[in-house]
Amino acid sequence: MTATAPPANPEFEELLVFLREMRSFDFSGYKRSTLRRRVEKRMQTVGVQGYPAYRDYLEVHPGEFDALFNTILINVTSFFRDEEAWAALRDDFVPALLERKQGGQPIRVWSAGCATGQETYTLVMLLAEAMGIEAFRHQVKVYATDLDSEALAEARHAVYADKDLEGLPEGFRDRYFEPAGSRWTFRTDLRRQVIFGPHDLAQDAPMSHLDLLVCRNVLMYFNSEVQGRILARFHFALEPEGLLFLGRAEMIRAHASLFAPAHLGARIFRRAPSGIRDRLFMLGRGGGGPQRTSSTAQQLELRDAALDALPSAQLVVGPGGDLLLANEAARKLFALGAADLGRPLQDLRVSYRPVELRSRIEQVLAERHPVYLSGIEQPGPDGDPRSFDVQVCPLGSPDAAPLGVSVSFLDVTRHTRLQAEVEHANQALETASEELQSTNEELETTNEELQSTIEELETTNEELQSTNEELETLNEELQSTNEEMETLNDEVQRRSEALEQSNVYLASVLASLRAGVVVLDREMLVRLWNDRMGQLWGLRADEVQDQPFLHLDIGLPVERLKGVMRAVLDGRSEGETLMLDAVNRRGRAITCDVTITPLATAAQDARGAVILVEERPAQEG
Repeated sequence: MTATAPPANPEFEELLVFLREMRSFDFSGYKRSTLRRRVEKRMQTVGVQGYPAYRDYLEVHPGEFDALFNTILINVTSFFRDEEAWAALRDDFVPALLERKQGGQPIRVWSAGCATGQETYTLVMLLAEAMGIEAFRHQVKVYATDLDSEALAEARHAVYADKDLEGLPEGFRDRYFEPAGSRWTFRTDLRRQVIFGPHDLAQDAPMSHLDLLVCRNVLMYFNSEVQGRILARFHFALEPEGLLFLGRAEMIRAHASLFAPAHLGARIFRRAPSGIRDRLFMLGRGGGGPQRTSSTAQQLELRDAALDALPSAQLVVGPGGDLLLANEAARKLFALGAADLGRPLQDLRVSYRPVELRSRIEQVLAERHPVYLSGIEQPGPDGDPRSFDVQVCPLGSPDAAPLGVSVSFLDVTRHTRLQAEVEHANQALETASEELQSTNEELETTNEELQSTIEELETTNEELQSTNEELETLNEELQSTNEEMETLNDEVQRRSEALEQSNVYLASVLASLRAGVVVLDREMLVRLWNDRMGQLWGLRADEVQDQPFLHLDIGLPVERLKGVMRAVLDGRSEGETLMLDAVNRRGRAITCDVTITPLATAAQDARGAVILVEERPAQEG
């Protein structure tokens, strides 16, 4: 059961097809709710309404593709993000990993979805601290991949600002980073141990022989089907003791056969023990390396076929005659151990007791038809005799070579005994049959109710998991927006400081002038009035601010300036100097040179007027 998906939007789906055809980016496996929200955020930024209109915008503006992909591929990350989870990995799992590799064996690590590199370098620092820098350089190889080429370029350069290093443990900045101007760069010798490259988790073949795979807060963006494909690749990529480290919102309950929880709180999982899945990978490849062929589908088909038979004792035998799988009931019934898996069936007692299986298996492989046997006697684990019906069936597609053979032992002891009782007492059989029928009906009803309850619980659980992943996605989007706002705030702060410095500089210049300076707007209102004007006429700047200049009661005959000012403001004059007789604030007669020039913009349009008033020396009056 899966949570209800949002209704499909044909126009949105057409946009996704367009992106795949134009730039080979396939977002079909992403959760639609998150994908729509990120695309609509970009549409709002560029001011476009509707998916068809945005597709037209992309065709006209090719650079918008990169901006859209950067918006969709949220690169929210930091050093030692979720510190408790990293502490659990460091304290509970890294020591065991290093103990297994004491002989200098290589350690392979994959950081999938590495974004701008903080998570990858966190891994490097964690391992270098645990094993020493020299041992790390000689023994560890780290692979870091992402779908975002710009994020990969930033990760390769490994240059970070002070605020990016705030989450580092004490002393880590000085040990692992080198100053680069006003920023910091990760140590070059350790950075050489990291191989960065583009990789699509949903499409590309995985790395292999890994000891640790870190993929945090990436799976939550994909739907359940794509998550399953990615986890199957992760299972193949890991060594038998390999670890998978996921994000705090990611769970893999639906894939418990691939991974078992090692530390659920930290979302650390251990690869499921090697068994039929690995053997089937090898059967599909002929013993070769990982390939993107139909082997994965064959593996899943055979695994499902085998798991469907689990209610009864079941064996799975490969085409070569090796025993690949024995479920718990079969191991108890035939005293099989883990060492028997992979051995030729003919070497085991179960191949001929309680029934000859080798010839039947050869017959099934040759004819590709099941064989049924009944009345097979075999003592149970408690020593009591039991009767079984045996079913030998080919596994795989009817049109292809069989992947193996399933041997099922259905316990019919109860029915055999009931049949014996029938021979002794028909009447007792009829009564027992009625009771048995009633019991079966009640059991079926109970099973149906239980199944219904289980399905409801699974649905609720998946809905809760989906909601949790959606909330985590929203949290990362909010964090990304917050980082953008911090960048804008820094820019505004820088501009404010520059403006403040300009204002201080301008005030210093005006205070240094021996001439009085007045700046008027187009309505002849006072916008600037320097200290020299206050000394000449006895009015402070705050008293004349925004006042009509021609209405000021000062000792300067301002009415005589009106015509010149209007000509300057209308663009009919580039300026003029007048000599006027005036009376200063002390009542002394003075002669002034008054120069009026336009206050022009870059387009040479007069936005106002600048008036310079300079007192002539007494001997020149």
